Amino acid sequence: MSKTFTLLSTLLTGLCATAQTDSVRTRLLDEVVVTANKTEQKQSTTGKVVTVITKQQIEKSAGKTIAQLLNEQAGVQINGALSNAGSTQTVFMRGAASGRTLILMDGIPVNDPSQITSDFDLNFFSINDVERIEICKGAQSTLYGSDAIAGVINIITTKSHITKPVNVKATVSGGSFNTWKTNLQVYGKTGKLSYTTRYAHLVSDGFSAAYDSTGSKNFDKDGYNGTTANAALQYQANTQLLLKAFTQYSAYTAGIDASGFTDKNFYNINNKNHTSGSGFVYKPGMLSLTGNYQYSKQSRNYDDNASIGAPLFSMNDYNAITHYAELYTSAKLGAGFTLLAGGDYRYARMNNEYRSVSAFGPYNSKFNDTSMSQTSGYLSLHYNNQRFSAEIGGRLTNHSKYGTHYTYTINPAYAFDEHFRIFGSIATGFKAPSIYQLYSGSGNPDLKAELATNYEAGLQHSYKGFSDRLVFFYRNTDNGIDYNSVTFKYFNYVKQMTRGIEYEVNIQPLQRLTITGNYTFIAAQETTQSRVNFKDTVYNYSLRRPAHMFNITAGYQFGEHFYASINGRYVGERNDVGSYKKPDVPMDSYFIVGAYAEYHFLDKFKLFFDWQNIGNRKFFEIRGYSGIPSMFNTGLTLNW
Repeated sequence: MSKTFTLLSTLLTGLCATAQTDSVRTRLLDEVVVTANKTEQKQSTTGKVVTVITKQQIEKSAGKTIAQLLNEQAGVQINGALSNAGSTQTVFMRGAASGRTLILMDGIPVNDPSQITSDFDLNFFSINDVERIEICKGAQSTLYGSDAIAGVINIITTKSHITKPVNVKATVSGGSFNTWKTNLQVYGKTGKLSYTTRYAHLVSDGFSAAYDSTGSKNFDKDGYNGTTANAALQYQANTQLLLKAFTQYSAYTAGIDASGFTDKNFYNINNKNHTSGSGFVYKPGMLSLTGNYQYSKQSRNYDDNASIGAPLFSMNDYNAITHYAELYTSAKLGAGFTLLAGGDYRYARMNNEYRSVSAFGPYNSKFNDTSMSQTSGYLSLHYNNQRFSAEIGGRLTNHSKYGTHYTYTINPAYAFDEHFRIFGSIATGFKAPSIYQLYSGSGNPDLKAELATNYEAGLQHSYKGFSDRLVFFYRNTDNGIDYNSVTFKYFNYVKQMTRGIEYEVNIQPLQRLTITGNYTFIAAQETTQSRVNFKDTVYNYSLRRPAHMFNITAGYQFGEHFYASINGRYVGERNDVGSYKKPDVPMDSYFIVGAYAEYHFLDKFKLFFDWQNIGNRKFFEIRGYSGIPSMFNTGLTLNW
């Protein structure tokens, strides 16, 4: 283990030991969450592992992206978060592969069927539009269906506690690489109607994502230009019935490169997403009934106008549509029991067309509209008294290709007193192969659904200015989906076993000083195809996923108006793919430091400054692609 990591571990241990007992108690144990069981409940009443990124934390991350903020949480790694704007954001949670973490927007699944693993592009979210984020780890397929093998990330945009008819929040910022960001929000409440409108725009000259290992090839900059606009309405018809509707449109153009270490001029990705929906919440007494419908349309275009070599020109278009509808009820049965019952319907469709011109003439290929659907029903019984809580649930899914599938969840927790509790879970999850993996030119219609069983055990402690959580987890995955380099088709490898530890700590040694940190250890073993000779082999690691990760942030409130923090991120050694028939390549560990400061004045204004990678550390998340250099962002926010 590196000296840097050992030093950081020693520092965190020392900080834990010196936490004072007369400080304000943190809220790690009793934060109210909705993702764990689709209804509001305190974290202390669920055995699930939920991490909450609060509105206050988001406000103090004004210079970052959603992916960068998620990247700082225990058990979460997002490759591309620390790269150029518009880079692919690959979510790895607890060592699981991409597409195994389900993204939710306000509790509703969002995905892109045209992607290889159906994962959703986090570039479509602006951090200014987010009110809070809840990360629920471990298999969550019982409540949230396919793709939730490693967990779910619920990005919550709905505002609460609005009282004035008109509120305005505006932010403008600028920084390195001629980066400019603007955001405008107008929201309010008049009578029974609440409304929210938002607009965000980000433009940047960027830097070359591909790494110039010689330093002499003069790679061009990969710019970014993106816009997000959304609106939401809520109407409280009476004391029992709430009606709601929302829409969001996001689009961006980003420069991309040919591959790692290889530049390409005038090569862009144009990505668009439109999501709209409506719903209701009906609460007559001890019962609540919730219904939601969401429609989403994605289009993605790769535009190569001036390639060197073949092809001379190419256009690659992807289009996708999803429909999602759900209806569920939560009923308080008395004696501490609550029953959750519901069902949902999911439909996904995609198509693709490729056109090119080369020295051999024109070439066209087309993947016609292809769809899949699934219908599910689920039940979950939750019990809670002052000390003991437990949840047991199951989901039955009927997939248009894979037929009937069943998942279950068991989550007990016990609090010894108000300071100390233990918890555990056993849960299963599944991931249906994507349309691309089944039916594209590289597809394999004989693929099986990926299945996983997740085990967790942990303990939490909280006492006057100090709170922490330690979690042990183990996941066994069968029928894992990967790409076969012999047949050039997707296939099911034998299995993956992942085990690990997550430790989160929140300390307030002084009234104005807060220190948060987390450490993640992951050990993985995969039985799959060798990347050297294509024979069956065992790898004692997963690609691009380190064994050790560490994050720490120390923030101090200097009086009423000024706040400043410093943060560090350590990522341990890991392996990435080498060239064809070559062994995987080890990648060095790295440690980067950042800082943030904000100053409030005239009651309505906030001036902020964010500085990332202060030491200008050269590092790589992905082999052949540069991580961010030292860069800053400063701006002004108005709240009226």
